[in-house]
Amino acid sequence: MKVYYECVPCFLRQAKEALDLTSADENLKLEIMMEILEFLSKELSKNSVSNDIGTRIHHIIKNKTGNNDPYFNLKNKGNKIALSLLPEIKELLIQEEDNLEAYVRAAITGNLIDFSALGVKSNISQIMSKTLHKPLIINHLSNLTKCLETENYLLYLVDNTGEIVFDKLLIEKIKKEYDIKVIVAVKEKPILNDACLDDVLNIGLDDVVDKIVSIGTDSVGINFSMISNEFLTIFNNAPLIISKGLGNYEGLSERKYHNKSVFCLLNVKCNSTSHNIGAPKGSNVLFQLK
Repeated sequence: MKVYYECVPCFLRQAKEALDLTSADENLKLEIMMEILEFLSKELSKNSVSNDIGTRIHHIIKNKTGNNDPYFNLKNKGNKIALSLLPEIKELLIQEEDNLEAYVRAAITGNLIDFSALGVKSNISQIMSKTLHKPLIINHLSNLTKCLETENYLLYLVDNTGEIVFDKLLIEKIKKEYDIKVIVAVKEKPILNDACLDDVLNIGLDDVVDKIVSIGTDSVGINFSMISNEFLTIFNNAPLIISKGLGNYEGLSERKYHNKSVFCLLNVKCNSTSHNIGAPKGSNVLFQLK
């Protein structure tokens, strides 16, 4: 996804929030913000890809502050939110007769545990509860179902901590209903509140899936210029991919897919994404990339 003008203030808002989560002093924060502004003035163009710009900004912050994981406490908060809402999510699944679409909606609702996109002061629990019963505004579930029936393995790109609790429910449902191998990809190192290896191990996702792999870097979403060659091979060989969240969509949408099926599951959290996808802000969507 190319940047929109509205992405620029969002980059700066995220940078400020990330800096405030570190122990950097005021002078260092100003110095880093000036460097970010200089970076944007040189590198930002109408052809820039949003998750690439975001990644490089957060790398500046991590390198300059020496804090490798500014969102550490918020990631723990996200896990607590997810676990507190898990009974409500499971009740919904029972009410909806345990069908796959309900699990998809639950996983997308988990995508709202995103302090970077919605802001660190957002009432995530309240937002999630309101979103839980919303329909899929874009719904390519029938296409996904056909792929699950015919392909031999699925690469599942997770997004945020907390959210992965609901991804686990969806993956368990897929493994129960379909004869398919599932590989989950996580970030190599912390960035924003994205899930790393320890995060998925802590919720027991390794007991559900066939394999967990690293993308080989700490990019926002999938950035093909940064991922490891090992993961690129896994990605290229995967006949079916489920991608969670905005960051992954931003990177994946820059390519065409003729030899694989790529499905994006996310909540439309901002106006730029709304314009790009063609769905109202706040929508739950499941769509196939072409």
